This record gives sequence, structure tokens and C-alpha cells, in this order.
Amino acid sequence: MLAAIAAMLIAFSIGSNDTSNSFGISVGSGVLSFRRAISLLGIFVMLGALTQRNVMYTVGSLAELDTLLLSISLFISAFIIIFSNWKRLPISSHQAIVGSLIGAGVVAGSARLDILQSIVLSWIISPVSSMLLAMIIYSVVERLISRLPFFIAERTTSFLLLLSGIVIAYNTGANELATALGPVVSSGYLDATVAAILGSILLFAGAVLLSGRVVETVGKGITPLDAFSGFSAQMSAGMTVFTFTLIGMPVSTTYCIIGGIAGVGILKSFSSVRISLVKQIVLSWIVTPVLSFLACFIAAGLLTL
Repeated sequence: MLAAIAAMLIAFSIGSNDTSNSFGISVGSGVLSFRRAISLLGIFVMLGALTQRNVMYTVGSLAELDTLLLSISLFISAFIIIFSNWKRLPISSHQAIVGSLIGAGVVAGSARLDILQSIVLSWIISPVSSMLLAMIIYSVVERLISRLPFFIAERTTSFLLLLSGIVIAYNTGANELATALGPVVSSGYLDATVAAILGSILLFAGAVLLSGRVVETVGKGITPLDAFSGFSAQMSAGMTVFTFTLIGMPVSTTYCIIGGIAGVGILKSFSSVRISLVKQIVLSWIVTPVLSFLACFIAAGLLTL
């Protein structure tokens, strides 16, 4: 049960950190209340977790670990994610999980470095793709929206922002949560459907109790966002993550969202982007997997002496 408990803890921690990806911009721009955002998150996360399992199988094949090493890996990942949420840093749960699994896998001699190489390449490509796509979406849709009467344009933009948040919520279940559940499902500790349902419930609980701090950082901290800018950033991230989900790659919704926000900010006015915060987030992109790897490598090494 240790591995299953650790997976549920990490699902809780994903809820505390990654709610900002789905509806942080909607809340920040005033389109949704926090309570309504959380309700929508719970519904579409479970739907994504139940219908998409490609990422589960990819992450589950990263390393063959016994119960103790797998539990240690997931507990370390959960601690890093929850600590980062407390510090208001929207880190990638994928990086914490993958780094920990590889750290334990190296000690066990079962790490699949070929799969890791593909995942890391996806981590690099996905936020850049999201940034470029956000700039395209913003440019194209802005021309269409500008031709509508103001009231209709405002309502249309709010609806599009809500729709893009729903897409991200679905991806959170299909990709983020699937990353946490993959190792315990592939190891046979939990049935995939049971894991998806339990994981979605724990993720929802984490969102209700602890997600408010990171929502503020993503929704308001990087660059000032109106509903239309938020839609462009979120939809670009949603399309990017969904594409990678279909091929089974656990990419970071967090960094795709940030890439989309940065792309819109650059397009509107480069000076409006808080470069210091972007640098801090990029630094965490490097530190998170390295720290997770080292912590789990050391812990696994000590336990196997």
C-alpha cells in the first residue's frame, strides 16, 4: 500500500499546484470565481484520467522498481511539489516525478534512458511550441473578435477563455495525473480505472485546500492579462499538451501555460513581461528534475546498502 498511498499524495500535491494551469488566468482576469473554477476542474480532470492512458504507460516504463524504491520516489516527488507550492513557484510535477523515478532507477539498474531522452526533448519543445502558437492564435483571433460589437466580443472572449480552461483541466487528468499514477498502475498495485477515480478525488481535494497561492502567481504575476490574452495563452497550451498526450509524452502543462503567457506578453508589449519572474521559473525548470534525481538517488542508495 505504500506505493499507492504515495501516488495519492502526489495527486493531492498536483491539485495544490496545477489548478493554476487550468483556471488561474480565468480567476485572475475575473471571468470565473475560484469556487466555480475548482468545480469545473474536478469534473474534467476525472474525464481526462479515465479516457487517456498513453502517458500512464510511458511513465510506468521509465524504471522497474520494487515497492520500497517506488514509494520513496513518489514521496520525494510529492514533498518537492508541495514545498514549491508553498513558495508560490508553479513547478512541473512531471519533472519532479520523472527525476525521482530515474534517480531510483539508476540505483536499481533499471532506468530507461532512451525514454528519458524522448521526455526531456518533449519538455524543451513543448513550451516553445506553446509560445509560438499563442502568438499565432492571438494575432488571428484578435482580428476576428475586433469586428464584433463590444458586448458580443466580450462575451465571446469570456466563453473562449472558459473553453480553453476546460481543455487544460482535461489535460491535467490525461497527462499530469497520469504521470503520477503510471508507476503504480504499471506495477500492478492499482487498477487503472480505480487509480484514475481515486487520483481525481485527491487532486480535487488538493485544489480546494492549497491551490490559491499558485493561482495568483500564474493568473496575475507574469504579465497583466485580459480575458482574450488569457484565452490565447491557455488554448495554445491546451493544444500543445493534448498533442503530446496522444503520443504518450508527459509534458508540463505548467511550462506550456507559461510559454503561452510569455508569447502573448511579448506580442503585446515586451516591457509588460516580468522577466525576473520568468527567469525564476526557468531556473526551477532546471533545478526541479536535478534536485528530484539527486534526492532519490541518494535515498535509494542508502536504502540498498
